[in-house]
Amino acid sequence: MPSTTPRAWIGISGYDYKPWRGRFYPDDVPAKRWLEYASRQFNSIELNGTFYSLKNPAVFQRWVSEVPPRDFLFAVKGGRFITHNLKLRNVDTALGNFFASGVLALGRATGPFLWQLPATYRFDAERMDGFMAKLPRTARQGEAVALQHDERLRRGALVDAAVPAVKYRHCFEVRHPSYFHEEFYAILRERKCGFVVADTAGKFPYAEEVTADFVYVRLHGSQELYASGYTDDELDDWARKIAAWRSPAGGARDVYVYFDNDAKVHAPFDARRLAERVGV
Repeated sequence: MPSTTPRAWIGISGYDYKPWRGRFYPDDVPAKRWLEYASRQFNSIELNGTFYSLKNPAVFQRWVSEVPPRDFLFAVKGGRFITHNLKLRNVDTALGNFFASGVLALGRATGPFLWQLPATYRFDAERMDGFMAKLPRTARQGEAVALQHDERLRRGALVDAAVPAVKYRHCFEVRHPSYFHEEFYAILRERKCGFVVADTAGKFPYAEEVTADFVYVRLHGSQELYASGYTDDELDDWARKIAAWRSPAGGARDVYVYFDNDAKVHAPFDARRLAERVGV
């Protein structure tokens, strides 16, 4: 996890995109080495494959083995079975399966956990507060959650953390308008969870509410969702915001930024340009 000095972690959401071959990934770098390559370009990558399906411990262990041993973090996107299917209800076993699927193997490379809620799901204060209360705040607590797993983990379960002392951070990306008000922000603050600042080209509501000791930003495209790149002026603006959040006046917060405008291969190049501006 980050040191006590506020850090900026800037990278991409996912890395396994075939259209990036020959444009971001050199032609002579095979797909099986794309993570190794990308992790040398950025100091953080958001794992989005964990959103679509449960992995297994061997996959997480391979991921860790392919990235730098120091000063690199994975952000981990929570499973859509929890957020979209169950809608945060009756989640004890599902959370157990998620954390036992190999998450505990990430050790010191563990960054924040991202929980993205569907745009159709309205704010429910009791449900949100109850879910946040179940989330582990350390890898040691993650072990206890992982023990709730069931037989669906046919490819193995990992319930022992590589580094039990690692702290866990959690944040929420919301899209339904009912979340953009003080009651939700107050719950986030009480539970020390982050509000995701998400640029969605105007498709969904936008806010820059700060609710935790870190800020998490997802940049999906400023003009066209997932497809448009960011101009120099836009990246300058984001660099200024990051500097403000990291400053003593802004709370000396760590900032995590992930580009998700992957459709036309803007994400890795925009991430590089922002990282240069921030000095990462």
